[in-house]
Amino acid sequence: MMTEYRPLLMRANRLLGSALIEHNLVKFEDLEAANERLLEVAASGQMRQSSVLSILVYEKKVLKEEDVLHHVVDDHGVGVIDLRGYEVPEEVKKEIELEACWATWSVPFDREEDFHFVATAYYLSPAVRAHWEKKLGGQIIWQATTMDIIADFLDRVHAERTEGGKHAAARGTRAPFPIPPGGTVAPVPPGGSRSPIPGGSRAPFPAANGARPPAT
Repeated sequence: MMTEYRPLLMRANRLLGSALIEHNLVKFEDLEAANERLLEVAASGQMRQSSVLSILVYEKKVLKEEDVLHHVVDDHGVGVIDLRGYEVPEEVKKEIELEACWATWSVPFDREEDFHFVATAYYLSPAVRAHWEKKLGGQIIWQATTMDIIADFLDRVHAERTEGGKHAAARGTRAPFPIPPGGTVAPVPPGGSRSPIPGGSRAPFPAANGARPPAT
């Protein structure tokens, strides 16, 4: 799993780091230290911890994720989304590749005809945008969000899939003891939802200007 997505993960982080430098969001020496730490974590096979943004924000504490969000919104005209409580269509959710989402810190969360809606904490990485544009095709409406919200969503999807598999196995084997409600939920990443989304929207099909995209 890690081997397959490692090139994407490393390229996504490398180009994000370059963008952070370009936009004066971090200092070069801080990014260098974060990149060294990233290599250590990636070598251990921990995909969800292999994030230069997470290292800069939570380990090195030289960057605030809110500053990145404000930059993306103000300078790139990207809207924001809070996926907590958002009703993601089942046909979209079942197609989500968890490993690709962890590698890019991005989640496709809705679709309307040729429009795809993707929430991302890595909008500034051209590698991330290129990956999803190629994979999804059509037009993408990007929405900025935090790493915590992405992690919470992916953990819930993983838990739902694990729970569904357990129930299927229980039905197939006529297990004498039913699985308790809720099953086993994947742990929430350290720190929980520490980074609130300023002005986040749960309205269906949010766009940068708040309007629903036209049907084609």
